[in-house]
Amino acid sequence: MVKYFLGQSVLRSSWDQVFAAFWQRYPNPYSKHVLTEDIVHREVTPDQKLLSRRLLTKTNRMPRWAERLFPANVAHSVYILEDSVVDPQNQTMTTFTWNINHARLMVVEERCVYRVNADNSGWTEIHREAWVSSNLFGVSRAVQEFGLARFKSNVTKTMKGFEYILAKLQGEAPSKTLVETAKEATEKAKETALAATEKAKDLASKAATKKQQQQQQFV
Repeated sequence: MVKYFLGQSVLRSSWDQVFAAFWQRYPNPYSKHVLTEDIVHREVTPDQKLLSRRLLTKTNRMPRWAERLFPANVAHSVYILEDSVVDPQNQTMTTFTWNINHARLMVVEERCVYRVNADNSGWTEIHREAWVSSNLFGVSRAVQEFGLARFKSNVTKTMKGFEYILAKLQGEAPSKTLVETAKEATEKAKETALAATEKAKDLASKAATKKQQQQQQFV
C-alpha cells in the first residue's frame, strides 16, 4: 500500500523568476534541514531542454518508536536525488525526487510541474504529487502516515523558502520568519519594560524630592 499526495500551489511571481529562484533556494531560513546540494550532471538536449541531476543531503530525524528499530549508528541524514527537465520554450519545469538511502524504512517520491498560471500569466503554479511507501514489516502503515505528515510539513517550508528567495531576488524585503518576529517582539518588550522602569524611578525620585521640600517648609 502506498500513501498518495496531490496538491497545487501558486507563487505570485513569473515563471522566469521562479525558474531562477529554484536554483538559488538554499540556504534560506526555512531550509535548515537541507545540509548540502551538488549538481552531478547537466546537459542541454538537441531540442533545447535543460536536464539536471542534483544530490541533496537533508537531516531526517526518525520518530522515537522508529529509532528503537534501528541501530544507534544508522545515519540520520537522507541522500536525495533530484532530476529536472526545463523546457524554456513551453515554460515548464518538471522535477522528480526520491531518497536513495533508508529505503527499507521509507521511500518518498515527489513529482512537481512548474508552469505559467492559467488565470494570471505573471504567476506560476506548481502541480505536486508524492508517493510514500514502506516495506517495514508490521509497522509500514504507521511509517507511511508519519512520512506523509512530514512531507506535508516540508511542503509548507518549501513554499515559504521559495517566497523568501523570490522576494530577495526581486529586491524586496523578505518577510520575517516566526523566530525573527518573536525575537523582535521580545526585544521590544524588554525595551518597553526598561523605559517604564526608568520612568517609574524618575517619578518616584521627583515625588520624594517634593515631599522633602514640603517637610522642610513646616520646620
